[in-house]
Amino acid sequence: MDFASLLRPKTFDEFVGQSHLVAKGAPLRTLVEKGALGHSFFYGPAGVGKTSLARIIANAMQMDFYEFNATSLKIEDLRKIFGRYQNALLKPLVFIDEVHRLSKNQQEVLLPVMEKNEALILGASTSNPYYSLTSAIRSRSMLFELHALEDAELERLLQRALSECRCKIDKEAKEYLVKSSGGDARAMLKLLEFAAAITPKIDKELLRSLRPNALTRGTSEADVHYDLISAFIKSVRGSDLDASVYYLARMIEEGESADFIARRLVILAGEDIGLANPQALVVASATLTAVKEIGFPEARILLSECTLYLASSPKSNSAYKAINAAQSAVKSGDILEIPKNIVHDKEGYLYPHDFGGYVKQKYLEKERHFVKLKENGYEKKIKEWYEKLQEL
Repeated sequence: MDFASLLRPKTFDEFVGQSHLVAKGAPLRTLVEKGALGHSFFYGPAGVGKTSLARIIANAMQMDFYEFNATSLKIEDLRKIFGRYQNALLKPLVFIDEVHRLSKNQQEVLLPVMEKNEALILGASTSNPYYSLTSAIRSRSMLFELHALEDAELERLLQRALSECRCKIDKEAKEYLVKSSGGDARAMLKLLEFAAAITPKIDKELLRSLRPNALTRGTSEADVHYDLISAFIKSVRGSDLDASVYYLARMIEEGESADFIARRLVILAGEDIGLANPQALVVASATLTAVKEIGFPEARILLSECTLYLASSPKSNSAYKAINAAQSAVKSGDILEIPKNIVHDKEGYLYPHDFGGYVKQKYLEKERHFVKLKENGYEKKIKEWYEKLQEL
């Protein structure tokens, strides 16, 4: 018996979990009921109802539903659907799972359709698709996060499944089904399905033999997600190697994407290491490029190497503080005229290379000091060189 298909909700009221989206009066549900929902993308852990939500929306808005997966999606299939509805009064709803895997070409095909509202485009992903979608797609759509289901919500689903199942199950087995599923409804129902196929009498030992280790709760659950990345960044910034690699392992095991972790390491390399070790940004950027091509499980090795390199590097936030100070000055109205000697095609500009690499001349109309170099790591050499220039 396929419990996942049997219990798939058909209306918002049947939907379990995600009350911030499906409860009466919730923004998403209100937009759907008013027929005003625009192109949208859903992201969150596996088994929390992203596909079910898309089907409910299609049913509520009385739209033909077409479902694809970005990993096998063919551009020609999209064009056929869009062509079929070109002169129709009704628009189709096109749902694309694994939307973060859409290629640039696929996104370019979607863009004019989205712009002209010739179809309603919905997408789903287990990771935030913000960085994988083009800016043109993002500006024409909304992003909604779904969370891992709470134990009480899983228990409600389990009760529904047991009412359809001719099996006996004890209290301990019920608790294991819920607690070991990590907020993933599909995983819970599949475990019950496999156990019921073996015997009508289900106990905890049988379930443990099928799933020896509990699933971790998906990191799209806001509190866990942000607490872990915060602890990770603070540990790397604080040069604690063991804590850094521990939180990296936590994020990997709880389903965080390699891309997300690598992007945060690139930011950290610029913000917290900066001029103290400029090579850190090179290493972090190379790691980001590599993990996009390789993916898990091997990407964990690259992330570990980068994490330990950054954690053990000298730290400086001079670059971070300098740009903050300069932007603050501009925002407060400190707008200086550009000196005439460095305006394009104006005479009077002294070309530094004609003077051995450096020549003193005016670059700011009035003197300003935003940069305060430190003596950490390589930045000490930069400071010494810069101070020698000022003495010339």
